[in-house]
Amino acid sequence: MATVVVLIINIVSPSVKTQYYSASSLDGFIAAKDNSLDWLLQFGEAEGTGYEDFLAEVGAIAMGSSTYEWLLDHHIKAGTPEEKPWPYQQPTWVFSSRRLPTVRDADLRFVSGTVTHVHEQMVATAAGKNIWVAGGGELAAQFLDAGLLDELIIQVASVTLGQGSPLLPRQIAFPPLRLTSARALGEAFAELHYEVPRQLQVSSPA
Repeated sequence: MATVVVLIINIVSPSVKTQYYSASSLDGFIAAKDNSLDWLLQFGEAEGTGYEDFLAEVGAIAMGSSTYEWLLDHHIKAGTPEEKPWPYQQPTWVFSSRRLPTVRDADLRFVSGTVTHVHEQMVATAAGKNIWVAGGGELAAQFLDAGLLDELIIQVASVTLGQGSPLLPRQIAFPPLRLTSARALGEAFAELHYEVPRQLQVSSPA
């Protein structure tokens, strides 16, 4: 049986938002079953996303271990001729119960446990800028469960995966999310921007 929680979203500051910004397949997955993003990378850079403007307003980043390890394996590639630096200037909190390798010259803070206390640290460090929950879906759901998630910015690709890592493994229906904008990004993506209601019923999967 699903667990239903009624929560009131915490208001940290009118100007600070905690945002889940991610790409998704049309059927609601952020990675394929094998954690592959080939379905997404085939498109290259989406047109007119406003990503650079979004990132400029971010003061702290949260990500789970799978997201972090994907970056290590597919972007950083430490010790190879293709090695690249860490892509973010902002301090990044990596949520993991395992010991993970670090990245040279990156401001990384490895944490575990509930998100509430860590979110307080992130807000203080962000100094008035926004918090980006970069993934995965379960971590974003934990911020939602704690009443800390304000917005979702989702770029929906024109593919279906059938199975994989879900975008947000919670049932949100009463009240629903509030759609504030929707726009086409070329022929491959639609960008959907949602606000999370102040009072929300969240159901966890059975």
